[in-house]
Amino acid sequence: MGGVEDDEPASKRMKLASGELKSLSNGSSLTKTIVGSSRDLMARPLQSEGDDDVVGSKGVIKRVEFVRIIAKALYSLGYKKSSARLEEESGIPLHSSAVNLFMQQILDGNWDESVATLHKIGLKDESIVKSASFLILEQKFFELLDREKIMDALKTLRTEIAYLCINNGRIRELSSCIVSPSLCASVGSSNRDDARMKSRSKLLEELQKLLPPTVIIPERRLEYLVEQALTLQRDACIFHNSMDKEMSLYTDHHCGRDQIPSRTLQILEAHSDEVWFLQFSHNGKYLASSSSDQSAIIWEVDTNGGVSLKHRLSGHQKPVSSVSWSPDDCQLLTCGMEEAIRCWDVSSGECLHVYDKAGLGLVSCGWFPDGKWIFSGINDKSICMWDLDGKELECWKGQRTMMISDLEITSDGKQIISMCRETAILLHDREAKIERVIEEDQTITSFSLSRDNRFLLVNLLNQEIHLWNIDGSLKLVSKYKGHKRTRFVIRSCFGGLEQALLLAVVKTHRGSREVIEALPGHSGAVNCVSWNPKNPHILASASDDRTVRIWGLNVYK
Repeated sequence: MGGVEDDEPASKRMKLASGELKSLSNGSSLTKTIVGSSRDLMARPLQSEGDDDVVGSKGVIKRVEFVRIIAKALYSLGYKKSSARLEEESGIPLHSSAVNLFMQQILDGNWDESVATLHKIGLKDESIVKSASFLILEQKFFELLDREKIMDALKTLRTEIAYLCINNGRIRELSSCIVSPSLCASVGSSNRDDARMKSRSKLLEELQKLLPPTVIIPERRLEYLVEQALTLQRDACIFHNSMDKEMSLYTDHHCGRDQIPSRTLQILEAHSDEVWFLQFSHNGKYLASSSSDQSAIIWEVDTNGGVSLKHRLSGHQKPVSSVSWSPDDCQLLTCGMEEAIRCWDVSSGECLHVYDKAGLGLVSCGWFPDGKWIFSGINDKSICMWDLDGKELECWKGQRTMMISDLEITSDGKQIISMCRETAILLHDREAKIERVIEEDQTITSFSLSRDNRFLLVNLLNQEIHLWNIDGSLKLVSKYKGHKRTRFVIRSCFGGLEQALLLAVVKTHRGSREVIEALPGHSGAVNCVSWNPKNPHILASASDDRTVRIWGLNVYK
C-alpha cells in the first residue's frame, strides 16, 4: 500500500419476605405480621455464627453466611415456605428477632419505636445509626405534613431531626416544606395512602442499603455472586465471541475456536489495484473499500453474511486512501490521496459534494457524531471542519496531523485524535482547549479508536501493537506481538463481541494478549481489517493482492 407461592411459612418464626416488600412498592398493603420477641430486642449472635464451619472444597465459604444468602434468595424468588423451612432445619435465622421487629415497625409507621429498636440492634458505627435515624425521622416528618399536623412536623424537625446534627442542607429543604407546603412534592412527600405505603417500603430498601450486610443481607446478593462468577469465566474465555451463547450454571464456561471467524467465505475481486482501506457501516449492512485504482466500492451485506457489489464510486484523480461512514450510514466519505474528499449517497451511489481546499491536498476524513459536519486532515498539517454544504467552519493550524494520517473523533464530539508527529498522537479537546499527547518510541503507522472511546489501538513500525487507555490520564495498558508487517501500513482494529478481540493480520485476545488465530490466504500484504459491528462472526481484510476477503466461522469436526 502506498502510505504509512405461597401459604404461611411452616416456621412460627415468620420473616419479612423481599417479595412482600416488592408488592408493597406496587401499592398493596402488608397483611402479614412479623413477630418479634419483646423479651429479646437485642440482636443475639446468630446460631453457629463465629463457628469455623465452612462449606466447599477450598474452605473459604462460611456455612452461616452461605445458608443465610440461600434463604434470602428463596424469599426473593417467592419460595417463602422453603426459606422458612431452611431457617428452621438449619437453626440459622435469616434475621435476628430485633431486625425483624425493626423492619415491621418501619412498614407500620411506628417511627419512635423503630428508632429505639435501631439503637438496640447492636450497630457499632454511630454514623450509620445517625444516618438511618435521619431517614426514619424524615419519613415521619413527611407523613405528619400529609395529615396536616404542621406543629407536630415542626417539632419533629426541630427536636429530633436537627438534634442529629447531620445533613444540614437536607434540613433546610425540609424547613421549606413548613413555609411552603407546595414544595413538599418536589422534596419527597405525597399525601396518598398507597403512595405512603410505597414510600415506607422504599425507606426500608434504603435502610437495607445503609445497614451492614451482616445485619440485613443485601437484595439479590446470591444472584450478584453467580453473575460475577459467570462474568469472570466469560472474560477468561479467549474464544468467547457469540451474542447468543448460553452460559450454564451446570458447567464451567468455555468456547471453542469455532466462535472465531477464520475461514474465507468470499474473495471479492472487483478492484484492479491494491486495496488500501475498508470499513463496515455502523449497522453492519454495508462494507466500503478503497483502492489504489482511484475508486471506492460500496458492498452490500445480506442477512446470511454474503457480500455483493452495490456501487462503484469513481471520480477521484488519485488513489483513494480512506473512507468514512456517516452516523446514519446514509452517506459515505471517500478521501483521495492528497486530493479531495467526496461525499456519496449510499442508496443511489451519486456524488453529493466535493470538499477541497485550494492549493492543498486532503489526507484523511471523518464525520462529527451528529452527522452535520465533516473534518479532514490537510497536507499542510492542519485539521479543518466543514458543514455539509462545504462551508469551512473551523481550522486548527500547526502541527496537528501528518501527511499520511488516521483521524478520529470521540462519540461526544469533544476530542479530535490525530498523528501530530511520526512518534506521537495528539488528543485535542475542542471544548476545554486542552491537548494531550501519546508518545511512542517507534514510528506510528496507524491507530484505531474503540467504540466506547476509552482505548486507542496503536500500530508501530517495529511490528508491535500498543493498547492505550485514554479515559482520564493516558496509560499504556498492553503490548501485543505476533503480527507481521511486511511493508507500509497495517491498520488493526477492535472487534468481536464487546470488542474483546483485536484484529491485525493475526487475532489477539484483548485481555490475555494471546495470539489466538492467524488468517492465511492473501498473497500480498494485508493493509486493513474490519470487523462487522453487528455480526461478530464476520470480518473483512484488504490486501495488496487486489482482493477483499470475507471471513466467517469454521466448523471443526
